[in-house]
Amino acid sequence: MLRQGGTAADAALAMMLALTVVEPASSGIGGGGFFMYHDSKADDVATIDGRETAPAALREDRFLGLDGKVKDFPEGIIGGYSVGVPGNIALMAKAHARWGNLPWEKLFQPAITLAEKGYVATPRLAGTIAKMAPRWDGLDATKAVYFQDGRPKVAGEVIRNPALAKTLRRIARKGPRAFYTGQIAKKIASAVSNAPLNAAPMTVADLATYEAKERPPVCVLYRVYRLCGMGPPSSGATTVFQILGMVERFDLKALGPENPQAWHLIAEAMQLAYADREKYLADPDYVAVPVPGLLDEAYIASRSALVSENKARSSYAAGTPPGAEPRTAALSGEVTGTTHFVAADRFGNVANMTSTVQGPFGSQLVAAGMILNNELSDFSFAPIKDGAPVANRPQPGKRPLSSMSPTIVYSSDGKPIFAVGAAGGKRIIMQVAKTLIAHLDWGMNAQAALAAPNIYFDGDALLLERGTPLEAQAEALVQFGHVVRVTAITPSKANAVEQTTAGWVGAADPRSDGAWLND
Repeated sequence: MLRQGGTAADAALAMMLALTVVEPASSGIGGGGFFMYHDSKADDVATIDGRETAPAALREDRFLGLDGKVKDFPEGIIGGYSVGVPGNIALMAKAHARWGNLPWEKLFQPAITLAEKGYVATPRLAGTIAKMAPRWDGLDATKAVYFQDGRPKVAGEVIRNPALAKTLRRIARKGPRAFYTGQIAKKIASAVSNAPLNAAPMTVADLATYEAKERPPVCVLYRVYRLCGMGPPSSGATTVFQILGMVERFDLKALGPENPQAWHLIAEAMQLAYADREKYLADPDYVAVPVPGLLDEAYIASRSALVSENKARSSYAAGTPPGAEPRTAALSGEVTGTTHFVAADRFGNVANMTSTVQGPFGSQLVAAGMILNNELSDFSFAPIKDGAPVANRPQPGKRPLSSMSPTIVYSSDGKPIFAVGAAGGKRIIMQVAKTLIAHLDWGMNAQAALAAPNIYFDGDALLLERGTPLEAQAEALVQFGHVVRVTAITPSKANAVEQTTAGWVGAADPRSDGAWLND
């Protein structure tokens, strides 16, 4: 797309369409996403929210059993219960109209070719198919694409998807409304409403009224850099920037990645920031989200003051940011799927997009050849906690909370110099925060920063990535008072571009199938 005179927007949107075909377990037009764009002409950054919405018939008790108790998470994520109205095509239309150079139809051609002629299943995709196939009893449309001779396709076999090629051709020819009305909309609504498992009402009106929304970007200063990210219903920018804000008073550069104290400080900030995430973040069209308060300098300083240089906290409660309404904290369920990709062009534009069907393989349902998302499982299953409504509770038309964290970094003179994002459910936030610290504080190039160890938490334990230098620091972190568990922190699927003296250079997480191409 870039070689044909396209912009970074054209390239990113064509990638989204192609990934619909070749990475169906993670993202595609049956899901949604968030799109960031640095517009070189306007010298500004904009963000588009293409997050899925709940159908009008959704009830707050969607994920409660007959006994009033929350269903087990796996019960709610397969079939019709979890499918939101897809947003990626509407997002694409809005981005293309504003920043695209190439004809709409041209962006679809690589994806159509891949769907018609086929592509070779990678070991990762084949492994995911094998893992999910036992859940596909009765899902004939899904098996039609990903089974061969009555068994799941394996690595090296060709996958063709003529139904998806037909869908893509129709949207390419007739425009974005062809997705949200007519044959395609009817097929999506029918697949959800008549699902063999967890059938749930979705109508063509739900699709016809969907709107991708431009949202104000969330921007902060970190040391000498300006960082911008995606605001609610993404929790990415606020949580990533809280983590960075809390560690900013420490000299992470002097400590370096080999010093366990650096990871201790990151771990403490991480857990405090996630506590605020669970309490305050949700769809801003339904809930007052105190974004300015969460990023208020005095509030961040007060949260940072809770971080001891030498001792782990025994608990990590949410704070009370300025402007926050009384709120009840409740965990949301986010599984580890999603795809991230970046494009930078000769004109100085940068497109940074995270796209998802949740996953793996979303709801497991296929309509018009596409995997349908299971994004409604990102709502907090319990609508009420401690007698008060939960911010991220299910509601009709609402967008579930997300952790997707596309981020663009600007130099002190206002030039974009780095763009990053990741896949992996709630772990997206920490992958991005870690990468930013590794790049901006520890001076690692983009590739090394992505490869740096991952750190997360689970219950009462601090998780350290097995097989990385961080594993050797486990005992030292125990001495700080952490309960530590060394484990595989997967999936890790971050991607980035950085501005160098030779121009833009791409980087991909070595743990994933990601790749980059410099022209």
